[in-house]
Amino acid sequence: MPTSLHAPSRVLCDMVNADEVAQLCYERFNALPRRGKPEPGREWTLLAAVLKVTRCANSDTVEKEVVSLGTGTKCIGRTAMSPNGDVLNDSHAEVIARRGCIRYLIQELHRAVSGGHSSVFCQTDVRGKWKLRPGVSFLFFTSHTPCGDASIIPMTDSQAQPCAAVTSLKSHKGSDGGGALKRKAEEFNKEQKTKLLRLEEQETEETKLEDRRDSNTSQSVSMATVSPTREDPSQSPVETLSQASARDPSEMNHIDNTGLNLQVPDIHRTGAKCVSGGPADPLHPGVGYHSTGVLRVKPGRGEPTLSLSCSDKLARWGVLGFQGALLSHYLQEALYFSTVVVGKCPYSHEVMQRALVTRCSRLSDLPAGFSVCPPVLLQSSLEFQFSQAQTDLRHQAGQGRVSPCGAAISWCNVAEQPLDVTANGYKHGVTKKALGTDKARSLLCKLELFHSFRSLVSATDPSAIPDSLRTELQTYWGYKQASQSYQQAWQQLRIQAFPLWPRSDRDLLLFH
Repeated sequence: MPTSLHAPSRVLCDMVNADEVAQLCYERFNALPRRGKPEPGREWTLLAAVLKVTRCANSDTVEKEVVSLGTGTKCIGRTAMSPNGDVLNDSHAEVIARRGCIRYLIQELHRAVSGGHSSVFCQTDVRGKWKLRPGVSFLFFTSHTPCGDASIIPMTDSQAQPCAAVTSLKSHKGSDGGGALKRKAEEFNKEQKTKLLRLEEQETEETKLEDRRDSNTSQSVSMATVSPTREDPSQSPVETLSQASARDPSEMNHIDNTGLNLQVPDIHRTGAKCVSGGPADPLHPGVGYHSTGVLRVKPGRGEPTLSLSCSDKLARWGVLGFQGALLSHYLQEALYFSTVVVGKCPYSHEVMQRALVTRCSRLSDLPAGFSVCPPVLLQSSLEFQFSQAQTDLRHQAGQGRVSPCGAAISWCNVAEQPLDVTANGYKHGVTKKALGTDKARSLLCKLELFHSFRSLVSATDPSAIPDSLRTELQTYWGYKQASQSYQQAWQQLRIQAFPLWPRSDRDLLLFH
């Protein structure tokens, strides 16, 4: 099946302004209570959101509404995962926002099957199946490029370089015949060596600190090894022109007629590690550090996890939809993000295209209701106030080391308990005594979402139950596997694009 983007979605995309989207998300975040937010000037986090976009009837305008928002930068290690589905494994902002959106969609379907009005869904002519109302689409926002492949970006902004770029000879010609530039270049090389040593020492020390740091607050339980799994935009060593030219002559874009050995840009690096069984990162200096276009696992530092990078998950949602296997029982067609907006940060449209779209663009033989549906990619000029770059700028002496915030915030537009703040996979501030009870569980964990879905099924009139649910099902695994069209699409995605995607451990999915 060829790559496609339905015309109505394209029209809606043309009506979307990236800065307006970012502003709506930041305003929604600012309206939330203080709990779980980073400490200004010392802690940073990332923000993601899902917006419902509705085309106004008889008008060229659209209404945009944030329906789910999430913050977070961490995920738990493999040994901390629970077979009961009661721990939130991945707390990256993108995952939090998407899971909050699932809560919102379950609520909307609950209203629909109960005879109420849903602003999202309308009935189809197939028993038990629903679809989006005409003119409704969903948009995804993230304040930073997703971790993994989408964040392996060439450093083209001079401010992002470890050192200021050496200017050309033409701008320095004067009475000394270029001697000033030569002296600057010598100073540059000397300074560069010093900085490289400092950076190596700093990275070594930071790695030790990361391995030791306990990100829990005094009231939170320490149940897992939690590591920052986001890109650290701190400066990385650059490679020399001679090193670059040995691999790729096209990178020789800083040649000067002085013959000086000038520096070429480095790349922004990702902490996510390549999945086993495939290409590994070469780890060469500068632009040769990473392999590109490959699946990666979080966190990339510390204990291994089963969580794929956010770049990989967004690429997956572009084929399977973001609704997941459970909601696919009720939906005639998968739900796709028509647009992905990224806030102000290091960004490359080509890299985003590679990571989110190109890797899956040639899929075929997908079942009915599924297609390759690439989003329109946009960037905003507005930066999140708690980005790492902004936190570094506002950091003051005596505040301690700048570090990622340990908490993750979820807010979604639901009637009951819209706010959910977690740390280490559990409710923020939970005590050890409460572990194993519903008081400790995040509303976004698999078990809670499964219970919400089963409540939806119970609220559905028996005559309107989808055919795929007209069988005896008990476990979370069973309900997912019974969504046959979704599983067929997932199988095609694995075969044709992501054969190395790690398979879920069934023992972690057999809860009721």
